[in-house]
Amino acid sequence: MIDFFVKDSRLVLRYIAEFATSSDWVREVIKTKGFVKLKRAFYFEEDDVLSDDEFDEKPEIDNFDDPDLEQVTYFLFAKLIGDYYKIKKGILIDAFDIFIHKDVAFSTNFFVADSNVSVFSLIKSISQNDFYIGGNHPSAIPVEEFEKLLKYFPTSYERRKYVEARIASVLRNYLDNVKDAENPYQKYLNTKLSKQGTNLTKTFQDIELVKYQTILEKLQEMLKDENQYSEHQWQEEILQIILLLYPKYIFAFRSVPIQTKLANGIKEKQLDFLLVDSNGYVDVIEIKKPFENAIMTKGVYRENYIPLRELSGTVMQIEKYIYYLNRWSFEGEQFLSKKYQMQLPMGFDIKIANPSGVIIMGRENNLSIDQKRDFEVVKRKYKNVVDIITYDNLIERLRFTIEQIKKL
Repeated sequence: MIDFFVKDSRLVLRYIAEFATSSDWVREVIKTKGFVKLKRAFYFEEDDVLSDDEFDEKPEIDNFDDPDLEQVTYFLFAKLIGDYYKIKKGILIDAFDIFIHKDVAFSTNFFVADSNVSVFSLIKSISQNDFYIGGNHPSAIPVEEFEKLLKYFPTSYERRKYVEARIASVLRNYLDNVKDAENPYQKYLNTKLSKQGTNLTKTFQDIELVKYQTILEKLQEMLKDENQYSEHQWQEEILQIILLLYPKYIFAFRSVPIQTKLANGIKEKQLDFLLVDSNGYVDVIEIKKPFENAIMTKGVYRENYIPLRELSGTVMQIEKYIYYLNRWSFEGEQFLSKKYQMQLPMGFDIKIANPSGVIIMGRENNLSIDQKRDFEVVKRKYKNVVDIITYDNLIERLRFTIEQIKKL
């Protein structure tokens, strides 16, 4: 058994033999070899042994029938220097110095892992800087973090499970009915401490809440006074909102010229907006003011509500743009990358690969349940090419997002 206590300005390691014998085996080993190694981690020489006379009281020890056979050896482990106990170099490691703050309550497992692995021998293979535990030293590791670090050391149980898993993985290739040792091993690892960084969701929770609440309020105010906005200004304002709601897009270019290869030659057309994501790939967006009757018919055709010309025309328009972009392909990538090179980061190229489309238009608040159901059918019909989003749908998404953030 090993424990520690303070004597004057020294930190003393007390070793009590686990099995009583008639001889003092620790001193005999030191006399014969010149050193003794305890728990595969503590290395002591003769100069480290302290006289028994310094210690008047003998420790109380269970499981010994004859107290006269109790073998207790005291070793000088560390000396107090300032606010830290400096462990004598060579006892644990000789590659660097180890300092433990005087207020740290530590035990043997600070130095020896459960599987009798020397903690600092392993640390030496990773870092050879002087090691401080606790206190205010600039490079000190907080006690709580050091204790977390110790949990990464494998236990004897874990080592056995690992060996079983490795052996089973080999034997399974040659033998039948081999026990599944890998699955229990992986389950055990899942219960162990894993690296856990800062909770970024919590860190930015308040900021995100303000962000989405502000966007919601702005959108609601815009919808109240939509007639006060020109088409151009409305598009610019909504585009800002879209870029905040869809952070994958990092650029939005207005009035983008694209070349169309038609039967009667090459013509140039203008895209209202071209979105570019963080990888350089482009998508097309159309933004329309929210006219009241722009989505579904009020009357039915063969018992179905059908999309109004404003909606079907916009879908057709954006599908054509996508078609033109795909045909333009490599030439278009070069043209657009060159045209916008001053606004793009150095080395950033625009890419065209099956662009998708986004349409922002119309209101759903004046639709009946049946109209909404048929509108959903229309949206799903074009889902693989175009995402049709109404302003009421935008508001709903914002509200759901805000509610979810509040629950975190």
